[in-house]
Amino acid sequence: MTVLVAGTSTAEGKSAHRFAVEEAARRQEDVLYFVLAGERPEPEVASGAGVTEAYAEPDARGKDAVGDLLDTAGQVDVSAIVVGVRHRSPVGKLLLGSAAQQIILEASAPVICVKP
Repeated sequence: MTVLVAGTSTAEGKSAHRFAVEEAARRQEDVLYFVLAGERPEPEVASGAGVTEAYAEPDARGKDAVGDLLDTAGQVDVSAIVVGVRHRSPVGKLLLGSAAQQIILEASAPVICVKP
């Protein structure tokens, strides 16, 4: 099984990556790092003992990054999805929606949300 991490080079994404590596080491699984097209941040932490990291970049990048991530999670044997989140006001959530919220609601695997 695999721990899928959705992250970018932001503080939230880096926190999600660190946590995903730790979680994968605990579970004795691999890490699959979902990246947006053209964005492949360098891991800022070394992989844990026995943890192998791989990158997933969908070939045909659509406008729906969350949908692409959920499709990847469905194609791979994912035990958990790790996402970095930031604090947003209730009004901000109402007006703008949230990619993390969509992942939480639509994912078939458990979702772990990590703050920086």
